[in-house]
Amino acid sequence: MERGGRPGPAATAHPHYPCRSADPDHPNRSPLPHQTYAALVGGPLDGLLLDVTGWRPEEIDDGVALFTELSRWPGGSELYDPRFGELRIAGPGVMCRFYHSGDTP
Repeated sequence: MERGGRPGPAATAHPHYPCRSADPDHPNRSPLPHQTYAALVGGPLDGLLLDVTGWRPEEIDDGVALFTELSRWPGGSELYDPRFGELRIAGPGVMCRFYHSGDTP
């Protein structure tokens, strides 16, 4: 599924998905210092950091559909969107938050 012209990355245990975790037991547990992230809030991916390095502001405004086995629908997508008017911080690190807005098969 595409949302905002950008395909959602697979947010499963695959080693190449662009999410990081704050959980100390997770293999991708901390943000990389040279990358830019959106913190995922709510839903089954709560607490993960989505790598948005190189995304244009309008791509971030569109939100994202993330394919995951953790969805209510096996193999479905979880939808995450920024909140209008919420502060974004320029540069590396966590720049914004994406809030869970639903799911889709």
